[in-house]
Amino acid sequence: MAKSQDLYDAIVNGNAKAAHAATMAAIETGVDPMALIASTMIPAMDAVGKLFEEEEYFVPELLLAGRAMKSSMELLRPLIAASGERLSAKVVIGTVKGDLHDIGKNLVASMLEGSGFDVIDLGIDVAPEKFVAAVNEQQPQIVCMSALLTVTMPSMKATIEALIAAGVRNKVKVLIGGAPVTMQYANEIGADGYSENANAAVALVRTLLAAA
Repeated sequence: MAKSQDLYDAIVNGNAKAAHAATMAAIETGVDPMALIASTMIPAMDAVGKLFEEEEYFVPELLLAGRAMKSSMELLRPLIAASGERLSAKVVIGTVKGDLHDIGKNLVASMLEGSGFDVIDLGIDVAPEKFVAAVNEQQPQIVCMSALLTVTMPSMKATIEALIAAGVRNKVKVLIGGAPVTMQYANEIGADGYSENANAAVALVRTLLAAA
């Protein structure tokens, strides 16, 4: 199908109200939700990511674009579920136990969802056992963990150890991120990767899925 320019512009400009209206208009024409995501929403979020890389957009603009995309997805999700179709891959994400920060995690979740992934957001202060339960119940391909505090970083290691103990570590790729997190720490605890921002997280998820 042709791209919905109104929806594309609304997402890139971070206008949630306009994105909602453009999505409603597309639905009323009988659009295929998955086609709308592929032709319009993913390219729009890719454009937002490029603007971020070029330092024309910053975190506030990413948050607004993510909010606009989310307003569209809220309308499309029931239609996708009713059709029996599935998004490309499933990602479980959460801020680790002891950490109550969610801005970075929310931004990554929005960027992933806008890039066509089925995102299950576990929220903040997520215990290792909850990550394990989500892997067993949701069968994701990717698990993303966020931490903003140095003192909560050990929860990432504990979660990976819990996944190993539960026998599900080899079923998922584990990515970590957050202000104090480094690639060195990711290697130390046995994670599959690290990203320093939301745009890089999307690229890494795509790379790992392609490799798999």
